[in-house]
Amino acid sequence: MADPLHAWWAQQLVLCGWAFDPEPASLDPTLAAERLAQLGVAERGELGWRLLEAFPGGTERADPQVRLTALELIALAQSAGWLTADRAEAWLAELAGAIQRNHATLDDWLAALRRTRLESGWVHGDEIFAQSGEALSQLERDGEGITWELLAATLEHRPRGAHWAQTHPAWRLRAAFAPLLESPPSRELDWPDVEAWLDRGWQIGDRDELIRVLLWLGAQGQRYAWDIDAERLVEMDAEARKAWLAGLGEQRRYGRVLRGFLERGEPLEWAAWDWLRLVDLAYAGATLGWLEADEAESFAAHAGDLLMRRYSDWTAVTLAYQRGHSLFEGRDRLASHAADWHVLLHSPLSPWQVPLQGLFDDAQRQAAGQFLRGWRRDARHWLLALASLREPDLLYRQGVTPVIDEPRRKDVRRYLHETLGLLPDEGVAGLARFWLPAQAHHLNQLAADAAHGALPAVTTPFGRPPEDAVAMRDALKRCVRHAATIHMAEKYAFYLLMAGDSGDFDTAGLQALTESLRGVLCRFYPDSRRLLDAWAAWEAALPELPDDDLVHEIRWHRDDPGSLFHWLDWRQVAWQEPGPRPTLSRFTALALAGPLNPGVWTEPQPEGRAEREATAQWLEEQYALHGASELGDFLNFLLEAGDRQEYQINYAPYTLNRPRLEEEIAILESGDCDEEARNHLLRLRRVRDNDAGCNDTDMAAWDIAQAVDLAVAGRCLGWLNAGDFSARLDGALRLAQQHYGNWRGYAQGLYAGFSFFMGETEERATLLDGFGQALAAWLSGAPPLAGSWASLDFPGASPRHWAPLHVDTLPGDAHALH
Repeated sequence: MADPLHAWWAQQLVLCGWAFDPEPASLDPTLAAERLAQLGVAERGELGWRLLEAFPGGTERADPQVRLTALELIALAQSAGWLTADRAEAWLAELAGAIQRNHATLDDWLAALRRTRLESGWVHGDEIFAQSGEALSQLERDGEGITWELLAATLEHRPRGAHWAQTHPAWRLRAAFAPLLESPPSRELDWPDVEAWLDRGWQIGDRDELIRVLLWLGAQGQRYAWDIDAERLVEMDAEARKAWLAGLGEQRRYGRVLRGFLERGEPLEWAAWDWLRLVDLAYAGATLGWLEADEAESFAAHAGDLLMRRYSDWTAVTLAYQRGHSLFEGRDRLASHAADWHVLLHSPLSPWQVPLQGLFDDAQRQAAGQFLRGWRRDARHWLLALASLREPDLLYRQGVTPVIDEPRRKDVRRYLHETLGLLPDEGVAGLARFWLPAQAHHLNQLAADAAHGALPAVTTPFGRPPEDAVAMRDALKRCVRHAATIHMAEKYAFYLLMAGDSGDFDTAGLQALTESLRGVLCRFYPDSRRLLDAWAAWEAALPELPDDDLVHEIRWHRDDPGSLFHWLDWRQVAWQEPGPRPTLSRFTALALAGPLNPGVWTEPQPEGRAEREATAQWLEEQYALHGASELGDFLNFLLEAGDRQEYQINYAPYTLNRPRLEEEIAILESGDCDEEARNHLLRLRRVRDNDAGCNDTDMAAWDIAQAVDLAVAGRCLGWLNAGDFSARLDGALRLAQQHYGNWRGYAQGLYAGFSFFMGETEERATLLDGFGQALAAWLSGAPPLAGSWASLDFPGASPRHWAPLHVDTLPGDAHALH
């Protein structure tokens, strides 16, 4: 016995020129596929649109001819194997029900079809439709066939709602590009040219490239650059915006659209452009078999999770996508939004009839998140995340480890050599000198003191530091709740990644350092927001360039739910820093070198060949030292007697006999002087003039600072072992404590010694001025990274600093809250 619904279907197909067949879906598959092509339906996605357009929803009236064609398409699609019988049955029931509800009788339905066909130009050649319609009307009047009443009775018992593939809710999102009729996807039926499309539009040729782009779209995409531009535009005046647009060159069309959005108050939101395309690419991967079904679904579900975090409903999603499309094309497409998205937003059969916030349950979102974290579990993703602030394209490397080409390796090697002085012969151990926990301690201490109004005075014996430097120091109070390690660690991460790209360093060693870096950051920052808030605070306080900081970029990563930072493997395996963390006492000893060596923020390490050669040459030229033995003897001399003894023996007596001093100066001025005599004359004049207070100031600091500076050089050369180096630093600490009570007195002694023992040079005034400015900066902490005295208690002095609010400090600080 024939199915009444199928019989009614067969009757309607007669209007399309079909012969009556109680089972309309029995057409030859090849002929059915050819007919679909003739109707402009080349793949299953287009079929989905045609069916969906038969149910426009909203205030738009359904086109009767579209619905009649849809009945034909269902028959052809089932015959060709594009639709399963169950799916075809579901669509047939929905169509028949809509037609029956919208038209009271068969004659009303036929009349509506005639009007539509007439309006669209069907005047001649429509005899088959007219004859078939008359025949159906006669059957209806005779009460034969499937009457309108029988159709209604039949539909009452038909199940509804299985017209879309329901395998995973993530694929509802793919309706933005094509509704999904069946699952799993078929390359032949759903996307015949998918491989060419990927190559043409994305330059994707294999699974690895696809995964990298999927992860990039989720974590950064095109929205990153657009968002940063928008943030900066908001802060610009009209003239600056005009100049910005003029500088875009070939991107001016994009710039005009973005500026137009801003000037008319359009929401600056377009992330859906990336996240919906992520779904589309995941579907492409499933279609090609490059992704397993569960992988593709997880990528798509992650996109859905991000959309749910950012948007309240589907309309907001489509508006954001439309803005992104506009920026991508350089053409404002918002005017066509209503028309472009009407069916998906309003059709009663739209896959988007499910509320956006109900698309996934918590378990599905968490599963997708775990899947994405799995791709980023390798600690190298921490390097990518941190280094991407300076080189955003690094986020293309997520997931699958890329092959680094030779031009990149050459650029990286040049950077490591020329900028960092890091050469392959140092090995991964050479990277230890870029790990600066003492610098982080110094910044944390300044921030704590600034918050409590306990910073040192800005008036020093050497003048005041510049006001902008003082303002920078005072502004550190805004950083008091944020551990400063990120300020140092993000640069270290960049250097570590560069070392890996060079191919010249041990891979296992670099991986160990990367794991250590992750552990440190996870200890000091419990989650991504805390890390990024800290980074933004310190970056705002201490930008690398005065007018060009990374604050916008950092805040973008904090606020964007897809940012890689939020999807890292946030766990501390073991506490092992990438480099040594000196004790507070050791840091204080290193700081005794003062401006003679402003870069001592960490334990000195043996250096590479080039650096060793340069250091050895400096020791030879400045001090005539040629090896470990000579250096050791000279360090002993500095700590036991030094230049201060020469002053006491050869010059201090003159302060008690002014006439004898004048006579000695006159004798030397009256004759020719060799270099030694000339230096003696210069020093006598300085005694006479009490230059830099040399006669009233203890100049032991000059010997102490030189001893520490030379000990550091010796350690870097390998001329001093760890024990000898520590002994020299301990001696310097004891000597400083014996001669001075605070950094101010130490600085005056250092300046007096620097001035008194300087040889003859035309640059004396310039050198003294620069040294005095450096000492003022070290004493005041303005600017903050000039030197470390402002954060350290002088050896043996009473503690005067406030404790930081976190554990990011050096061991040995009795006032830190551990």
